[in-house]
Amino acid sequence: MEVYSVTVATGTSAYSGTNNYIFVTLVGEEGESERTLLDNPGLDFCRGAVDQYKVTSNKPLGSLLLVRLEKEKYWVEDNWFCRYVTVEPPGGGKGLTFPCYRWLIGDSKVEIREGTAKTVMKDSSPQLLTHRKMELQDRQRTYRWVSWSPGIPRCIDAATEADLHQDVRFDNEKRSDFENSLHYALLELSLKKLAVTFGKSWNDLDDFKRIFWKLRSPIAEYCMMHWKEDWFFGYQCLNGSNPRMIQRCKKLPENFPVTADMVQSSMAARTTLDQEVKAGNIYLLDYAIMDGIPTNTIKGRPQYIAAPLCLLYQHPDNGLIPIAIQLDQTPGLHAPIFLPSDPHLAWLLAKMWVRHSEFQVFQLLSHLLRTHLVVEVMCVATLRQLPAAHPIYKLLYPHLRYTLEINCRGRTQLISANGIFKRVVSTGGDGLLALAQREYKLLTYRSLQPLCDFSDRGVSQLPNYFYREHSLMLWEAIYSFVSDMMNLYYQSDQDVQEDPELQAWIRDITQEGFTELPNFGLANKLSSREDVCMLLAVTIFTSTAQHAATNNGQFDWCAWVPNTPCTMRLPPPSDKDAVTMEMIMATLPDISQSCVQMAITWHLGRAQPDAIPLGQYPEEYFTEGQAQEVIDSFRDKLKEIEDYILNQNAGLDLQYVFLLPSRIENSITI
Repeated sequence: MEVYSVTVATGTSAYSGTNNYIFVTLVGEEGESERTLLDNPGLDFCRGAVDQYKVTSNKPLGSLLLVRLEKEKYWVEDNWFCRYVTVEPPGGGKGLTFPCYRWLIGDSKVEIREGTAKTVMKDSSPQLLTHRKMELQDRQRTYRWVSWSPGIPRCIDAATEADLHQDVRFDNEKRSDFENSLHYALLELSLKKLAVTFGKSWNDLDDFKRIFWKLRSPIAEYCMMHWKEDWFFGYQCLNGSNPRMIQRCKKLPENFPVTADMVQSSMAARTTLDQEVKAGNIYLLDYAIMDGIPTNTIKGRPQYIAAPLCLLYQHPDNGLIPIAIQLDQTPGLHAPIFLPSDPHLAWLLAKMWVRHSEFQVFQLLSHLLRTHLVVEVMCVATLRQLPAAHPIYKLLYPHLRYTLEINCRGRTQLISANGIFKRVVSTGGDGLLALAQREYKLLTYRSLQPLCDFSDRGVSQLPNYFYREHSLMLWEAIYSFVSDMMNLYYQSDQDVQEDPELQAWIRDITQEGFTELPNFGLANKLSSREDVCMLLAVTIFTSTAQHAATNNGQFDWCAWVPNTPCTMRLPPPSDKDAVTMEMIMATLPDISQSCVQMAITWHLGRAQPDAIPLGQYPEEYFTEGQAQEVIDSFRDKLKEIEDYILNQNAGLDLQYVFLLPSRIENSITI
């Protein structure tokens, strides 16, 4: 009689435990153990429990291949989340760990294999090869592609989050917090709206302070104090929620007829616009993508958008400052060029219009499309084409946690026909989809790679560009991490080329996920280890650092509504001298829209209570020592980056800490 010591670990989140029957069978090369009911005195499989059992076999099983877990109902259905199983063979040999991290729902059976990562070429057991094949067939039935709308990346086939498999759903605590926090924010701001409505009239910029109560942050308060200042406008172009828009201006656009005389008063002594263009000190924000986008109608009133051009100058003393703004892509009398020397309110309103375009672009393009929707493609392809034993599945899966559910909620609650954006955002409704479709046509794989992005935009020399500096540090750490990990499993480029699961994965990404993109620039075949490392680094960087850069500061930059208004209720001004405070207040979001803007940006931008920081892996998919050493090395590098950023920001009134590794989530969960 062979006796095996078996340890079973239950999940730690609420409702992970079960009172149903749990059976285990050990499957070895030479046979199977008894199907054993796991039942100790007292309660088994409580939340967070690690229970130990004895499992017997009438004969030696040989090398263990699989652990079969089965759940059967006892009185009432009670789902169970299993973290892992460990098995010690008879005689005290080396224990084996079988990662699970899955839900058993209803009367169900799962088979899990020992945790050593292996490509299919390294699997020789017919049983394990069959297991890989069956696992993928089951996943492909569960996770299917669908087009939510033409002209954007395809996504998971789920009408709402309730249609998702439990394995990719929020934990109960996360679900409760997500729903309650939004209700809390909307309730508080509805009280503010009530107080303002029954107070004095809404007729001055200072009136926005009356909705600036408990929902606030140090940066939001700093923003409220400095938002009118030109240097602060320039700072946000570098380190705000949309830091990827600015580009070097090597030649003034033909549709932006700025003359040297117009901006001479903004130049440093003894220099001209032409000289500064040649010196590389002139930069451009061009919102051409906004031109002609359909606008929203809110409560019967049309909303308005603009497609501005904004020229900026890297001043030797004053930093990056705006020096000219045109609010239309077509120059003319209807679209004057606004200058810092214009009447104060005219220049202020012109900057507000640029920041309004910034809200649309960062929310819908930099944030939603270029992080959420891009990573969803990687997530669906990974679930469909890579078995749990594959090293790339083990590497990527922690960086895909919760992404499918948050995207489903975004499609149903934020950007749907009756979602929050339709209620308060100028591009809500048809506009947001048209905007995303335009950007999707322009999306390139190269632009998702930070080194290429900064080089192509010509911004590698811009000072105080903390987003660029920290992004490149993180990119280097992430690329080194994935490269070291892949070197453990792919010894040559030929290994990459001959991995059929890996090649099926890249085909799913390019042919099913990123459809209708002939110029995207990602081949449908991976030919080298470098190809693999680049794609993995892009995926992890996008789901962690890039998402944090665009998401985490949105409340900071948008809570003071005049700084980044979600909508505009009057068209862009065509007469500089006609701009009054009454016009500005009639243009900016009303009380209700302002309250919802504050609520939704707080809800989406706040730190998540169950956040897993970048580089932390509480679910241990890799069990072998070499892989764990690579993870430890990655954490050490992140700690160095953390210390550097903290030291850099020490004592600063305006800190850039959105890319602190401890504040970057390991996946897109919000």
